[in-house]
Amino acid sequence: MNPLASLLEPGQLVRCPTQPDWGLGQVQSNVGGKVTVNFEHAGKQVIDISTVDLTPVFDEG
Repeated sequence: MNPLASLLEPGQLVRCPTQPDWGLGQVQSNVGGKVTVNFEHAGKQVIDISTVDLTPVFDEG
């Protein structure tokens, strides 16, 4: 499993490097490596973090 999976808890802000036009996202849930994220420009997306990277954002603003 992706080593960052434990950081991706509900409320965590993330970006998807392969989809920069999605904008900033907020993790809604993380179950078994399937992360549901609500992105500002793409809406709710379910992402398998074993195949798609998400970058945690710790200081936005």
